[in-house]
Amino acid sequence: MRQIVVTQTGVGSTAPIPLDVHGRPEIGLQVDVTAPGSWTLEQTLDNPFTTPPANILWLPHPDPNMVAQTVDRQGNYAYVPAAVRLTLTVGGAAKLTIVQAGILG
Repeated sequence: MRQIVVTQTGVGSTAPIPLDVHGRPEIGLQVDVTAPGSWTLEQTLDNPFTTPPANILWLPHPDPNMVAQTVDRQGNYAYVPAAVRLTLTVGGAAKLTIVQAGILG
């Protein structure tokens, strides 16, 4: 899977970022704080293509180092959620980079 990079400025969330649920489960995550604020990485098992946006259940990443943070962090998934998003709860700006392992060809 290609590298995905999204940014969020100010309070709010990025659009859902679908992951390859049929791909390898190893996923690297990096959040780069570019302006002071507080962020949380959220995930869902709901299909972002078929679930109405208001009905998607977003839960915080299970690693507390990826929840309510104000500094740069790296984390991972050992399983594939259907989608992730970056949510800023206090101003600022941050960049989320996602790399999902792929098949070498």
